[in-house]
Amino acid sequence: MKKEQDVIEIDLGKLLLALWHRLWIIVLAILVGGGAALAATIQFIDPTYEADILVYVNNSVSSTSGIKSALSSADLSASQGLVDTYIVILKSRTNLEAVIEASGVDYTYDELYGMIEADSVNSTEVFQITVTSTDPEEAELIANTIAQILPDNIGSIIEGSSARIVDYAVLPSSKASPSLSRNTMIGGLLGAFISCAVIVLIELLDDVIRDEDELIDMYGYPLLAAIPDLVPGRRRGGYYGYGNYGKTQEGDRKNAG
Repeated sequence: MKKEQDVIEIDLGKLLLALWHRLWIIVLAILVGGGAALAATIQFIDPTYEADILVYVNNSVSSTSGIKSALSSADLSASQGLVDTYIVILKSRTNLEAVIEASGVDYTYDELYGMIEADSVNSTEVFQITVTSTDPEEAELIANTIAQILPDNIGSIIEGSSARIVDYAVLPSSKASPSLSRNTMIGGLLGAFISCAVIVLIELLDDVIRDEDELIDMYGYPLLAAIPDLVPGRRRGGYYGYGNYGKTQEGDRKNAG
């Protein structure tokens, strides 16, 4: 780092070298973060299951002769536009309270509302209803109850249109969430990020001068002299410690005697 006129220049090479020297800390943080995320996912997050049904929006009209005419592009566009209206009817209080009563589940309207998601499939006149629950059998029951009640409610509200069930729900064979692998990876990445941030911060806050080049780079003055490191038992910059030097002198005296 260079400090001149209140401007700090960051040496990226030095930071990368600091990260490389402390690579074991980063690896350890990845293992700890990933393991903690995995343990927390298993211990504290309940698995959820999803059951889906597919509903077709029908907007065909009868001709004057009483025979239904073939669907035109205008009919398909109108059907796609009705998907949003059908979703509003699906999540209405009247419809969901009827589902609660018919299925016998112990949920309030707000609780069941949060368990249901619906959206069109690839911008077609078919939309998918997904029920999420911690119990796979309950998810299947609620979804199929919606399939029984929703078409009649739609027919009684919107004239000239109806809803047909394309697919009924089946018992979910696997959980929808949480993903153990994804959460473990996120925990490991978070551990790596935190460890790297701490190492970089320590390196940036470190103002200890360790060699002549750092002193010259920091202040820009020529170096006139350097004092060797005389700490016993340590060797730096080609200078031996005082302890080794003293032992050598003592050995020379013994040899001379």
